[in-house]
Amino acid sequence: MTVARDDDSGTWEGPSGGGEVPPIGGAPDRGAPDREVVLARAAWSRLVEPGDLVAGALVEALGPVEAWEWVRAALDRGRADGGPQEGLGQQARAQLDRALGGWAARWDGVDPRRDVDGIVRLGGRVLVPEDPGWPASLDDLGPATPACLWQLGEAPLVRLVDRSVAVIGARACTSYGERVAAEIVGGLVDAGWTVVSGGAYGIDAVAHRAALAAGGRTVAVLAGGLDRPYPAGNVRLLAAATQEGALISEVPLGSVPSRTRFLQRNRLIAALTRATVVVEAAWRSGALSTAGHAAGLLRPVGAVPGPVTSAASAGCHRLLRDGAAVCVTDAAEVLELAGGRPAPEPILDLAPGDGMGPMARRVLDALPLRSGVPAEALTRPAGLALGDLLACLGRLELAGFAVQHDGRWRRSSRGAHDGHEPSSATAVGPARPDDG
Repeated sequence: MTVARDDDSGTWEGPSGGGEVPPIGGAPDRGAPDREVVLARAAWSRLVEPGDLVAGALVEALGPVEAWEWVRAALDRGRADGGPQEGLGQQARAQLDRALGGWAARWDGVDPRRDVDGIVRLGGRVLVPEDPGWPASLDDLGPATPACLWQLGEAPLVRLVDRSVAVIGARACTSYGERVAAEIVGGLVDAGWTVVSGGAYGIDAVAHRAALAAGGRTVAVLAGGLDRPYPAGNVRLLAAATQEGALISEVPLGSVPSRTRFLQRNRLIAALTRATVVVEAAWRSGALSTAGHAAGLLRPVGAVPGPVTSAASAGCHRLLRDGAAVCVTDAAEVLELAGGRPAPEPILDLAPGDGMGPMARRVLDALPLRSGVPAEALTRPAGLALGDLLACLGRLELAGFAVQHDGRWRRSSRGAHDGHEPSSATAVGPARPDDG
């Protein structure tokens, strides 16, 4: 098999014969990659497993077309020599030989023209790194960067994930996890961010569903071919995601999801987004794999704490204990984690004395609640000289925390009960040297 050269024929020579190359995602855009590059990358997508580092290094070193031609020649000879073999050490040569042996088993099934034609018939497209619409964040994966992405959905992927957060978690989630995930996603959508997840049951499905319900955009990253979305119970949800978002996969149509592909899929979720948030995760949850990929890519990771008795939150607590994640509890904290504006400080009910200096606090504590007493009687319980005591009493009276009648002092109703008035630090003023 060879990749057609850049001429007017646009054909692919393979086991099913030649033929015209179908359009890639509709009418070609200015700056679209060469057809032979698209077809070569589609062929690599069929030939190797996701995350194949040997294939990735080969494509990185030679380019997709030249690397494909070298593999074809090496398989024809039955051995790997020449080309990238030059200058490799014995161990690297052995790795390349083993990889060729595995690729040979799939060689006869590779027909990129058929795969590209299939995705176009579904209304989708093939996205390659040479395309201006390719998300540059995926390149952080190095040799593990996917050869291409298969996409359903009209929205440009690069725009969808420009401001995006991964919201992931347990399949066997609790009502607590569902509620927190939906609230976080709703806040992200309100702020104009895209929600990315894996399309699975549990927290993934809640994230996609909440984004759509809020009128937002969501991207589902699948572990199998887009013609067989998994799990089957989420088919309608995944179809709805393509209206304003996208379904993507790094394996071509007809590919079956497997445990290995699920784990490799997680690296894409981590690389595409600005931050990863784990809402619920058991001790050995696959969501921890995504968090690990995100940390390895220096992407921020957040974890939502749960009840200490909940097995569904054990993985989140593990991330927090190990320092691999930051505690997040709402959308504002997630946005701060992803590089947005800082989360606002919580509004707390202020108690009498909050913000006071230590001397004023001691005088307020010494004041009786009902019957007033002379100022001299307060010097002992407050532990202050009479002059300092009178100065503090004056400030407390101005702030409305103390009242005096006929020279006798007691607490006011404001000083005796919790209130919602502005902090006493504003009324009494900041602590001065003579106020401790």
